[in-house]
Amino acid sequence: MALTKSLHSFHIPVMGLAYTIDSPIRVAQYGISSVVSIIDDELIEKMNSFYSKKFNVPYQEITKKVQDYRAERITSYLNLTDTIVKEKFVNFKTELSESKAALEHFITTLPNTSDFKDGLSNLLQEGVAFKDKARSYLETHLKVGTIDVNIMTKVDKDNFIKGEQLPTQFNDAHASLRGFANSNLSSSVVLSAGMNPRLYSYFESFKDFFPDVNGHLKKKIILKVSDYRSAIIQGKFLAKKGLWVSEYRIESGLNCGGHAFATEGFLLGPILEEFKTKKIELIQDTHAVYVKGLNQKEIDAPEQPLELKITVQGGVGTAEEHHFLLENYQVDSVGWGTPFLLVPEATSVDQETRDLLRSAKEKDLYLSGISPLGVPFNTIKGTTNEFHKQKRIANNKAGSSCPKKFLALNKAFGPEGVCTASKKYQDVKLQELEAKKADVSPAIYENAKAKITEKACLCVGLANASYLENDINIKGQEQGVVICPGPNMAYFDKEVSLSQMMQHINGNASVLSNVGRPNMFMKELKMYVDYLKTDIDTISEDLTAKQIKKWTAFKSNLFDGIAYYEDLFVSVLSSKYTTIQNELQFYKNELTHISIPQLETV
Repeated sequence: MALTKSLHSFHIPVMGLAYTIDSPIRVAQYGISSVVSIIDDELIEKMNSFYSKKFNVPYQEITKKVQDYRAERITSYLNLTDTIVKEKFVNFKTELSESKAALEHFITTLPNTSDFKDGLSNLLQEGVAFKDKARSYLETHLKVGTIDVNIMTKVDKDNFIKGEQLPTQFNDAHASLRGFANSNLSSSVVLSAGMNPRLYSYFESFKDFFPDVNGHLKKKIILKVSDYRSAIIQGKFLAKKGLWVSEYRIESGLNCGGHAFATEGFLLGPILEEFKTKKIELIQDTHAVYVKGLNQKEIDAPEQPLELKITVQGGVGTAEEHHFLLENYQVDSVGWGTPFLLVPEATSVDQETRDLLRSAKEKDLYLSGISPLGVPFNTIKGTTNEFHKQKRIANNKAGSSCPKKFLALNKAFGPEGVCTASKKYQDVKLQELEAKKADVSPAIYENAKAKITEKACLCVGLANASYLENDINIKGQEQGVVICPGPNMAYFDKEVSLSQMMQHINGNASVLSNVGRPNMFMKELKMYVDYLKTDIDTISEDLTAKQIKKWTAFKSNLFDGIAYYEDLFVSVLSSKYTTIQNELQFYKNELTHISIPQLETV
């Protein structure tokens, strides 16, 4: 099936809980697709109230007294967002058809290779017929950006009332999915953080994920993946249930914002190469399984495979890199996340945090262990959340009050779960560590203690920016703001308009600082080499043969990735050939000198 052509060659991925919570309301009328996190129903309810008042739409509060309040809050906000976006889209088309100046400005933000851009440029030559011809052309060709949503599959906490566990459909991620499925949207749910078979099975409950009589999907599935193997396993798992994956969204394992799901040393370039060479095989194999899955449900299966897109995100920062990803790997879109944190028209960030981001240097951005999920988390030094967390640690009051409990997934203390960032959890773990202090080395003790107390309350910290930006009251323990940019933030040092960022992406302007910025592939390689070093240096448990095997494979895969890039950059990016080859040799030497510990023989 021929792919539907998007207006833009980029999209805005989900960022945190709050940073893209209202991005569709801000940018969808320009044809830009973006992704809303639907984890935090409390934030969503507050934003529902805020935007209902702003756009004079009747608002009915959904309280926790409602049995299915979480799903209903999400449905209500998504429907409101859809209503606002449609209204803004109509108004934007009217503006473009009535003002040549507005049309000229919009044209400057479009890709240079766009047929649509050429069509709009031709309209400018029209005289008295301009208005009617522009209106007709825009109605036919201008498409609104999609209002996509994100669910982290692992954030699927069981819920209880008075100690009694509720049915699975009231789990957090299940309720989020139901909220999206019951909405009016015709868009996609982006599933991230790996496979959740129970959640994936729940998709079968909603008809919008199955094709209609014309083979059309009202709601689609996007899988965020870090390698081809993961894609084909998850894709076939869903296909057996009659569920089609419409897009595989490949993300750099480490060179991204937020949670960094490191691969086993597999680098982005070789991963993209595998998807490019095996895309047809992926489509055909999955389609065969999909047809069987639909037949078992007695649903008419399309003869030809449905549309399947391959997109990529993580660390891209120049028009040259953007174009290279589109052309060399034949991807359908490129995600730009971190740079948009400095675009007030596109993302929800409080001013103090934007200022922190704007002034960030390479040394300020780091891969942390602050996430209660136990997954490396890209963040920045100097956040207000870090200030409040360290203040509690200094006062021997480590840990959060844990008001939202979305990440209360650790079952160490019982079936209801506890968050590893909570005071309840950290008090117990610090006591246990203190009891065995005499039996471990000082280095292991300090590493273990730091790993306990560094966990941050992401549920509150990742939501506070929207409250602060919109002057919404914040209750409870002071947590400040957690912000999760990728390392790319170091090279963007000023707030810019949406049109300036779009022109930057398309190569018609530059918003980069003068700081020397490494190629995105080289930056990721550096992060992986550093990751391996740190993982070896900070081990806080007894060494095992399994761990040694993991490190050995990781190192070997990095060598393979370097060899791939040595060949790749012979023929592309010739202007940077010498610099990149020197960097590859440097990291090869670095990798060679990383010593993997061995078990001591007795």
